[in-house]
This record gives sequence, C-alpha cells and structure tokens, in this order.
Amino acid sequence: MELDNIETCDEKKAEPNASETSTNRLRSLLKYFEKRKLMWIIIFLVILILIIIIPIVIVKTKKGNVTYHSTTMAIITTENTKAINELTTEEQIRPKYKKWKQEGITVAGGNGKGSGLHQLANPTSMAFDENETILIADKDNHRIVEWKYGSNSGQIIVDGNNAEEIKYHLRLPEEVIVDKKNNALIIYSYANQAVLRWFRQNQTIQELFDLDPNLNPIAMDKNGSIYISEYAEDRVRRWKDGDTNEAIVAGGNGNGKDLNQLFAPKFIFVDDDYSVYVSDWGNDRVMKWEKDATQGIIIADGTNNFNQIPFPEGMIVDDLRHIYAADNINHRVTRWCKGDTQGSTVVGGNGPGAESNQLNGPTRLLFDTEGNLYVADSNNNRIQKFELVSD
Repeated sequence: MELDNIETCDEKKAEPNASETSTNRLRSLLKYFEKRKLMWIIIFLVILILIIIIPIVIVKTKKGNVTYHSTTMAIITTENTKAINELTTEEQIRPKYKKWKQEGITVAGGNGKGSGLHQLANPTSMAFDENETILIADKDNHRIVEWKYGSNSGQIIVDGNNAEEIKYHLRLPEEVIVDKKNNALIIYSYANQAVLRWFRQNQTIQELFDLDPNLNPIAMDKNGSIYISEYAEDRVRRWKDGDTNEAIVAGGNGNGKDLNQLFAPKFIFVDDDYSVYVSDWGNDRVMKWEKDATQGIIIADGTNNFNQIPFPEGMIVDDLRHIYAADNINHRVTRWCKGDTQGSTVVGGNGPGAESNQLNGPTRLLFDTEGNLYVADSNNNRIQKFELVSD
C-alpha cells in the first residue's frame, strides 16, 4: 500500500512538471514572437526614417549645387566684369597720340650725295621687304637699292644705268612698292612715265602701263591692286592684273572743291579697309574716300592756315587713323587727327639741317612693325629712323 501510494505520489508529481514544461515553451514562443515583432518594428522604423531622410538629403544636395553654381557664376561674372573694367580702363588710359624720340638715327646714306654704295642721291621712296630690309628708290642715281639694318652700305637691286643687264633703261625712279604676290617690286619711273614690275627671281622688268607726263604717285592695297594719282585728270584710279577698264575711286568729276571733286591730287595712301587718302594739292586739303564712296571726307583742311598743310610730299596713316604728312617746305613731319583744325609737329621742325633732330626736304614716310617712324630725308641724302617712345 505504501508503494502504491509512493507511485501515486510520483505520478501526481509528474503531472505538474509536464504542465510547467508546456507553459515554459509557450512563454518562450511568445518571447520569440515578441522579439520578431520588435525586429520588424525596428526594420519598419528604419525604412520609414530612410524614406523621410533621403529626399531631404537630395533636396539639400540640390540646393547646395544650386548655391555652388550660383557662387561659381557669381565668381565668373565678377571676373568677367573685372576683365571688362580692366579693358575699359586700358582703353581709357591708352594714349591718344604716339610719340617718337626727336633724335633720329641714320639707317641708310648720310655720307653726302653720290653714287657710292655707302651713298644716296635724292632718295624719294622706301619700302620694307619680308625681312624688314629697306628698299630705297635712289632717284638721282637711277637705281633701287637694298639696305640692311645696321649696314654701312647698300646693295644695288635694280640698276637703271645698266640697261643691258636689266633690259630696261630705268630713269628717275620715284616710287618703290613690294609686290609680295608676284615676288616683285612695283616701280614708278618718272622719266620713263611708266609703272614697272621688276621680278626678283629672274631679274626682268615688265612695263604695266604708261602714264601722262605729270607726276603720278602710286600706292598698293593689301590685295595687290595699284592706285594711281592722276594729277592732270583730277582723279585717283585703281588698276589690277586682268583689268580692261581701271576703276575711278576718287574724284573724276572735274577739278573743284566739292566733296565729289579733287584739284591736282598728288600723294595717296590706301589703308586695310581700302579707303584712299588723297593729298588734294589744289584745294589745300587731305581727303579720305572710303571704298565705293561717291564723295570724300575732308580730314585735314589747310585753307585758312597754309603753313599747317603745305602740299605734303608723302602721307601715311597709322592704326589710330591719324594722318602723317611729310612737310617738305617746313622740314618736318606733321600729324593730323580727326577733328583737328591744325596739324602738330611730330619730328623735325628745327629748320633745314643735317643734325639728328633736323630734316631737309623730307619726301616719304614709313612705319616698321614696331611703330618706329622712317623718313626719306631727301636733301640730306639719307633715311632717318625715329624710335617710338614706349609708355
């Protein structure tokens, strides 16, 4: 009986243990599910936070880029404005006039009048070749000479006294122009009353056309067309290879003082815009005829002040569109700017003489690539260089 009771008691004790085990399992399962639920909640919250945060970050980034680009554009705009202001300031402080040293340097001749290679005789015209070597129309020696910078003597290029060699008796060359297109020189021979082309390679002369017995200065534009100032016809005409009829580019309406007329025109200059500047001798003025114009513009008028523009022997125009005239009578170079009522002396003007600050009967003018001024100082039988004064 006691054993039975013991077994019964054991059985009774076993029943509560099984129930407890089930409860524990249930509790564990509930805890597991609670943990899983918490994990999902956390995942959900993380996703929610990301959904909220990512757009904010994107918007801020875009705003940052906009701000960056705006700042960059502001910097660029500031730099551009600064550059424009600097250009404007540079334009404002750019000198209105160029200046040259008053003491000239003799770069050719200057050893008295003569026919030696170290001498010149009444040089009237100059040109630069591609090597910046000066070519000179040595008029009274009937020749064209080449004079390298720094040299004590020249070299004869075209010798009009040796007709057998060049097959032409060149007399009194008045003008010389470099014809780059044909590797030649264009020469106006006053005594021959002809415009000639001398080919440098085969050293032969071609007569392009005849002129009337009066002085007929010539010029050339950048395309190789030749302009002839016809003193007796009161006009300037243009000629180029292949033309059958030369075009009249200035005057041609009889002699007179109207804007569509010229009176005994002489020296001319053609700029890069094909505008023709004319020394209108009979009217004591300088005129500008723009391309295809039917009338000219008065640039310099010496009607009421003869000494300011006494029939210039040569003209040239600089990049500022200022006109420079060789004042043969007053032995100086004068400058005329737009709107001027009188010219101003650039170099010379110290009376006729052979000192470095004097000229004697200047005829032609020339600028080199650095802006230095060259003067054919004819009566001194030399070429003078006046150096540009740098600011």
